[in-house]
Amino acid sequence: MVSTAAVDGNQNEPESYDVVVIGAGAVGENVADRAVQGGLSVLIVESELVGGECSYWACMPSKALLRSGSVLRAAHAVGGAREAVTGRLDTAAVLARRDTFTSHWDDSGQVRWLEKAGIELARGRARLDGDRRVIITGDDGDQRTVLARHAVAICTGSEAAVPPIDGLAEASPWTSREITSTETVPDRLAIIGGGVVGCEMATAFTSLGSRVTLLSRGRLLSGVEEFAGDAVAERLRADGAEVLIGTTPERVDRLADGTVRLALPEGRELVVDEVVVATGRRAATHDLGLETVGLAPGEWIDVDDTLRALDADGRASEWLYAVGDVNHRALLTHQGKYQARAAGDGMAARASGASRQEAAWGAHVATADHAAVPQVTFTAPEVASVGLTLAEATERGLHVRAVDYELGYVAGASVHADDYRGTARMVVDEDRRVIVGFTIVGDDVAELLHAATIAVVGEVTLDRLWHAVPSYPTMSEIWLRLLEQYGRASATG
Repeated sequence: MVSTAAVDGNQNEPESYDVVVIGAGAVGENVADRAVQGGLSVLIVESELVGGECSYWACMPSKALLRSGSVLRAAHAVGGAREAVTGRLDTAAVLARRDTFTSHWDDSGQVRWLEKAGIELARGRARLDGDRRVIITGDDGDQRTVLARHAVAICTGSEAAVPPIDGLAEASPWTSREITSTETVPDRLAIIGGGVVGCEMATAFTSLGSRVTLLSRGRLLSGVEEFAGDAVAERLRADGAEVLIGTTPERVDRLADGTVRLALPEGRELVVDEVVVATGRRAATHDLGLETVGLAPGEWIDVDDTLRALDADGRASEWLYAVGDVNHRALLTHQGKYQARAAGDGMAARASGASRQEAAWGAHVATADHAAVPQVTFTAPEVASVGLTLAEATERGLHVRAVDYELGYVAGASVHADDYRGTARMVVDEDRRVIVGFTIVGDDVAELLHAATIAVVGEVTLDRLWHAVPSYPTMSEIWLRLLEQYGRASATG
C-alpha cells in the first residue's frame, strides 16, 4: 500500500496513511497487521530493531538462556538419566544458542515480514505534532511529516527503571537488556530486584556458573501467591545463590578495577563483577510529543477497553490508541498482542463504519486485562498463574475459597521426576462456583496453564469441570485432585 501523497504526486502535502503505528515491536507489528488485514494502509515507525524488546532483549533471549539449565535439571531429577549426565552446562554453547533466537540482533527477517504483510516501514524517531500528525526524524536527521486519516497507535512499550540508590546510575549497571545480550558470564553477579526479571536471571546465571546474590526489597514475585515466591527462593538457595529478602543496597560504586561494590545494611559490603537492576519498568513515552495532544510526557497512557487514549477527564480519543506496556494494564508480550488484535480490528471497523463489538468479551475490547491475565515465570521451579490471587479476590469483595494441593502427590508428577514437589491453588468464587484464580508451582508446569486460563475466561462452573476428565497418568490430574479437595455438590449437599 502507498500513501496518498505518493498517489497524487503532490510533494508539498504531507503523506497520509489510514494508520500510523509508533513502535515496531511485537505489539506494534500486530496492530499494523490487523489493520492491514482490515483493509487499511499502515505506516509503522521504528527507531531501533523491528521486532522490539521481546525479540532481542526480553522474552526470547531470556528464555533461551533459561532453557538449557532447565533441561539439565530435568535430567538430574530422574534416576537413570542423572547417572548418565555428569557434565555442566557449556556456557559458550548456551550463549551461541541464545544468539540464534535474536538472529544475532539483525532485524532483516522481521523487515521482510513487514514487506510481505503490506506494512510500510519508516526508520527513525516519531513524535506527535497535534491531532493525527506525526513528525519522523530519520537517522540522518531528515524529517518527514505524515498524517493519519483514522488512527495513530503508540506502541513504544516500557524501559528499565533505575531506582534512586546512591551511586547506582553512575555505576553503569546492567539492565534486562545487557544481561540478556551479554557475551560473557560474570563470576560474581548481584541482581537488585525480586520480580520476574530478577528471579529468572538469577536462575539462569546460577545455572551458568555465576555466584549470584539476589537482593529484594520485599518477598520474591510479590505479584503472585506468596508460596510461589517462597518456593523460588528455596530453590535458588539450594542451587547456590544467595537470596537476601528485605534488603536494598544503601550505595553502589563502580571501582577503578571495573568491579562493583554494594554497601548493604548493617555495614556489610558486597563486591561483584557486575550488578543488574531489575526493579521495574517505566513508560517509554518521554519524547513522543504527548504534550501536543494534552497528555503528559514520560507517563503511562490511560486507555479504555478499546485501547483508545483517555484525556484528563476520562474521555476516549477518537483517533489516538496506546497499546501494550505503554498503557500499564499488563506488561506482558502476549497480553500486548491480545490488545493489539482488539485495537487493530477496532480501527478497521471504525474506519469502515462497520458495527463494533465493544461490550465485555467482544472482538474489539481487551476485557481479559482486568482479571484473566496468564503469566509464566520460567524460574526453577516454574510459576504459572492466571486471574486473581486469593488476596486480590478478597480485596475485590468476592466471596472466595482457596483450595491447595501438593502437586507431587499426583501420579503424573511422580513419574515426571523423582521426589517431585510443587503446589497448585485454585481460588473459587463461591457465589458463582467458578474459578477466578489459579496458580501452579513446580518444574515444567508452564504448559498446564492454558487449561486454567480457559476455565477462568470461560467461567466454567466447578460442576461442569468434573466432566473434563484428565488423562492418567499426567500432571493434568491436578484438576481432579483440586476438585476432590473442594468437594462435589452432590456429595456435600
